[in-house]
Amino acid sequence: MSLVTFCFAIENYIKKCVLTKVYFVRHAQPEHMWEDDRTRPLTAEGRQDARMVTDFLADKGIDVFYSSPYRRSFDTIAAAAACYGKDIVTDERLREREKGINGNEHGMFEKRWADHDYCEEKGESLNMVQRRNIEALTEILEENKGKRIVIATHGTALSTILHFYHPEFGCKDFLRIIDWMPYIMELDFQGNKLWAEQEHCYIEKEFPGKKRADKKQ
Repeated sequence: MSLVTFCFAIENYIKKCVLTKVYFVRHAQPEHMWEDDRTRPLTAEGRQDARMVTDFLADKGIDVFYSSPYRRSFDTIAAAAACYGKDIVTDERLREREKGINGNEHGMFEKRWADHDYCEEKGESLNMVQRRNIEALTEILEENKGKRIVIATHGTALSTILHFYHPEFGCKDFLRIIDWMPYIMELDFQGNKLWAEQEHCYIEKEFPGKKRADKKQ
C-alpha cells in the first residue's frame, strides 16, 4: 500500500469515527389555550425559561440550527441561534403530531402507545409522526456529518424518535417527560447509528392535558 493510499484510508476512517452531536430541544411552556397549534406562542414564563436553553447552548460550538415550523419550538431556540449568528432552518417534517377530534380525552395517550397505528379522527398516529421525523433526522445527519446540531422539537415528536432507537420506549417514558418544558437531550451519532445519549436539563411545567387524558397513569 502506497503512502497516499494509506493516508486516504486513514482520513476516511477518521471521518467515519467522527461523531455528530444533536441537541434536541423540546420547546418551553406555550399558551395552551391558543386556538391555532402552529402559531401558539410561549407564555411569559416560557420565554423566560427559554433562557436556560440559550445559556446551555452558549458554549457548545453549534454549527447549525433546525426547528419544527411551529412557533413555540422556533422561539425557544431563537435567542441561542442569534448568539451564534445563525439562521434557523425549519422543516415541516419535524412538526408535532396532528391532534384530531378529542385527541386529549381520557386514555388516548395509552391507546396511541399501545397501538402505534391508532389515531383519533383527523389525527396522526405515532407511526406517522415517527416516519416523517426520522426521515428528516436522517437527512440532517447526512448533510451535517461531524457537526453539532440543534433541533427544536416537541414532546411526542421527540418521543417517537427515541422509540425508533429504543423500541422499549413507551407510554410511561413519554409521560415521564411530558411536563418538561423546555427539555434538552443530546444524541450522538456515528453516521446514522446512535452512539450515545445524555439527558441534560429541563424545567417542569404541568402539561394541562395529562390529567384529563390519563387519569389512571
